[in-house]
Amino acid sequence: MQLTHRFSDMSLKGDLFGGVTTAIISLPLALAFGVASGAGAEAGLWGAIMVGLFASLFGGSSTLISEPTGPMTVIMTAVLTSMMAKYPETGLAMTFTVVMMAGAFQMLLGTLRLGKYVTLMPYSVVSGFMSGIGVILIILQFAPLLGQAAPAGGVIGTLQAVPDIFAQLDIAELFLGLLTLAILFFFPKRYQKYVPPQLVALVAVTLLSVVFFDSDSIRRIGEIPAGLPTLVMPYINADMLTTMVIDALVLGTLGCIDTLLTAVIGDSLTRKEHDSDKELRGQGLANLVAGLFGALPGAGATMGTVTNIQVGARSPLSGVVRAMVLALVVLVAGGLTEPIPMAVLAGIAVFVGFNILDWSFIQRAHKVSLQGMAIMYGVMLLTVFVDLIVAVGLGVFISNIIIIERLSREQARQVKAISDADEDDVPLTANERRLLEQANGKILFFYLSGPMIFSVSKAISRQHSSIADYEAMILDLTDVPMIDVTVGLALENAIKDALDANCRVYLLCPNEQTQQQLDKFHIIDLVPHSNIYPSRELALSAASRALATSPLTQDNE
Repeated sequence: MQLTHRFSDMSLKGDLFGGVTTAIISLPLALAFGVASGAGAEAGLWGAIMVGLFASLFGGSSTLISEPTGPMTVIMTAVLTSMMAKYPETGLAMTFTVVMMAGAFQMLLGTLRLGKYVTLMPYSVVSGFMSGIGVILIILQFAPLLGQAAPAGGVIGTLQAVPDIFAQLDIAELFLGLLTLAILFFFPKRYQKYVPPQLVALVAVTLLSVVFFDSDSIRRIGEIPAGLPTLVMPYINADMLTTMVIDALVLGTLGCIDTLLTAVIGDSLTRKEHDSDKELRGQGLANLVAGLFGALPGAGATMGTVTNIQVGARSPLSGVVRAMVLALVVLVAGGLTEPIPMAVLAGIAVFVGFNILDWSFIQRAHKVSLQGMAIMYGVMLLTVFVDLIVAVGLGVFISNIIIIERLSREQARQVKAISDADEDDVPLTANERRLLEQANGKILFFYLSGPMIFSVSKAISRQHSSIADYEAMILDLTDVPMIDVTVGLALENAIKDALDANCRVYLLCPNEQTQQQLDKFHIIDLVPHSNIYPSRELALSAASRALATSPLTQDNE
């Protein structure tokens, strides 16, 4: 019932056109990502088919197009290279087991309804690791673009092999790769809405290579096997279990972030809101199935999604049509891929990497925030040369520290203590100021406002440090919607210090949630029930009367 409900907004013409159009866009990208990953062009195509089909049917966005993406391919390449280097016979099965585990992890996040938290990270961190992934993709395609097989060792291995790559430069393949890039970068924008530049580059440069170059002189991808893919049984190596789990978490998390960011872009175009948790469950199932059949994992693809919406797609039917068109290409016309040069696919991958770079933020980061710029470039460099987990973890940690420090300064301004009615720091009415003035400086009015978190505990301690100079303290929490444990303990110390100094304590806490939190900390028990008031005026009146009638007697005892 829920599945058919997702097709209620179906526009037959728009969805069919969207499916065919996005299939045309996906074809060259799937081939390029498959070859770039090391799993083969067929893995890229079947990834586009299976991820796209299952994510469309079971996801939480009606028009999202899912397929192998640049970021997912970069991580997949690293996992496959690492596994194959250590275990040549079982490395491929272990790699696709990681893909299955990543899909299961995504499904778990969706089931636990954690989708809304996935993208809660500073933009400078997101920009940094996405740009880093773009740089990695470009570097890894450097050797194939120049006519060489990608060297072992990932980014570092490629950079170390640069002299050898240039020494064995293949002019013909370099020409084809550069021609591909020229078409992609300079293809007129007015024609891009009719035909994707990736397809133009793929077809045009392939035909050129067939006409002007011998088949044996150019590295080509070869014919894609016809028929359905072979089932890959999960294989777990006990010695590599920890590594496999970590790789799966990285792949799954990146897929979640990539997908949900794309879904938000889709929402802005359709004016509809996607279901993040359902989308993660659908994406997880799609990647689980992809891993079972030896296909590349995928995520929401921005270019395909935007194009799908712009040509009129309104339901998941477009994603289903797209998968069927691609499946038809693989099953019927797989032989047409045989003459495609590797250099052409490398050029397409480099173009994708170039577009993954967050040029918008890179160009203005230094104007917006030096700290944000430092975090972005730091995360980018760590992603390229160290590890994605380290990059994101360190970036989020430093960003949060900076944010907490800024919030601390701002919230510290909301912790105010006055004893003079002429001070304007606290929002008192004229009558309330008159009552405070009558106390002749014997009442410390302690006012807090806004959410109170651990960072303001020092400000609370600082403001009530001179409590011994007063005979009464009014603790006003009227404008405090919540407090955390650290602030609760700081307030407890403030009240105890006042009581130890023989100072009357009055409490204002009309907010029910804050009152419940104080009750949990047993802070309310420290203040006599008769000294808890719903308004400032009543508390000031009670304190003034108490000071006037029994200045040396402590009501709190």
